Amino acid sequence: MSVLLEMREVTKSFGATRALAGVSLAVDAGEVHALIGENGAGKSTLMKILSGAYRPDSGSMMLGGEPYAPRGPRAALGRGVAMIYQELALAPELTVEANILLGQERVRAGLIRRGEHRRIVTEALDLLEHPDIRPEARVRDLGVGAQQLVEVARALVSQARILVFDEPTSTLSERDAARLFTIIERLHRRGLAIIYISHFLEEVQRIARTYTVLRDGRAVGTGRLAETDLRTIIGQMVGRELGELFPHVPHAPGEPILELNGFQAQERSRPANLVVRRGEVLGLAGLVGAGRSRLVRAIFGLEPVVAGRVRVAEVEGGYASPRHRIAQGVGFLSEDRKTEGLALGRSIEDNMTYPGLRRHARYGWLRLRERRAAVAGWMARLRIAASGPLQPAGSLSGGNQQKVALARLLHQEADVLLLDEPTRGIDVGSKAEIYRLLGELAAQGKAILVVSSYLPELFGICDRIAVMSRGTLSQALPVDQWTEHQVMEVACRG
Repeated sequence: MSVLLEMREVTKSFGATRALAGVSLAVDAGEVHALIGENGAGKSTLMKILSGAYRPDSGSMMLGGEPYAPRGPRAALGRGVAMIYQELALAPELTVEANILLGQERVRAGLIRRGEHRRIVTEALDLLEHPDIRPEARVRDLGVGAQQLVEVARALVSQARILVFDEPTSTLSERDAARLFTIIERLHRRGLAIIYISHFLEEVQRIARTYTVLRDGRAVGTGRLAETDLRTIIGQMVGRELGELFPHVPHAPGEPILELNGFQAQERSRPANLVVRRGEVLGLAGLVGAGRSRLVRAIFGLEPVVAGRVRVAEVEGGYASPRHRIAQGVGFLSEDRKTEGLALGRSIEDNMTYPGLRRHARYGWLRLRERRAAVAGWMARLRIAASGPLQPAGSLSGGNQQKVALARLLHQEADVLLLDEPTRGIDVGSKAEIYRLLGELAAQGKAILVVSSYLPELFGICDRIAVMSRGTLSQALPVDQWTEHQVMEVACRG
């Protein structure tokens, strides 16, 4: 193989913050190279420099043996560098064909050459071997996995030589993820270089040949994945030995605090019965779209309730609004922290305390010093890396944003925590910290219901697991009575 991309001693600072401190990276043509690191390690900054969104302060790049210094994303795309972000950049009301050729239209005498458009798009889709994606279909009608492939087809039409995937499977079902891996295999065999960013290290081992680890803006490890064990990579990521990925904090389940009886969150679902106890971590497994998120959202009052009853402590009834659930001691963590879980433009202080401002008020006035002291205490306890309580939540890394969202529930003094994909998109070090925190909360008597698509996580932290398949909830069984194979077998019934 020949070296296609070289990045040499690249540096980038934002004010006093050094995001990259002399990072070098080399990727061969036809290679899948994994870029690994904790949130805030510099991965996104490095890739934004590669894709032309940022310009480096110093350093150089070579692409195909020629100097490479794009002045913007369009210039980078013109040289064959394409980014596929975790949050897809598509126009949902337009067709697949229009999205693929958006900004790359073939025009003659001011008129779009529609026949050529259809031929180009059809060839790109044929390469992906996904026959259910039709050029005339509207993107809004496609599933997330198919939408992602539209982005890949757009990159192929641009004659991309390097494709960068940023956390591509975080919102995909297992089936769509498997399809994506097959396509990546096909593309790199055709000579494309793939840079793959993911926090799922088992996934990285499956599809990548080589890797680079970033930590604190520096490249601290590189090599062949087949010759490197996961413990070594994790140690390079966090700068220390990670003794336990799933720290065990002793806790003992107590009396029931949350009960569902004949509970239905959608017409096509079957009545669900579930009991969650104080001092327990109960996991909810299932495929994407099985109804898990809808169930916990309905419990919290964010979705309508079709039928059934919910009991929280001594209060029983059907639907209750989020305001009432908060008053009853229920806290909810959304799977989508960027658009629903946090007010990214507001400070850490505001995000943590909005549901519990009353406890810092007297005679209608907010006691700001008291509130700030409480926030500083939670920041210290959860080890939130930030300049202070006034830092905007949107400027934090993903892992620290998630800690702020969890701190909000703790400040709210919730006794029942409904957590929807609580570690999605965060690094392994932050995951271990959150797992330890959940164990400590269970030891304090909190009841925790965790929705997760990552089976090792559920088996690592939960006392019991229930599985949802197409709106049907299984019986919750002790974790030692399940295997991962059995969980997937139940999840795929249908």
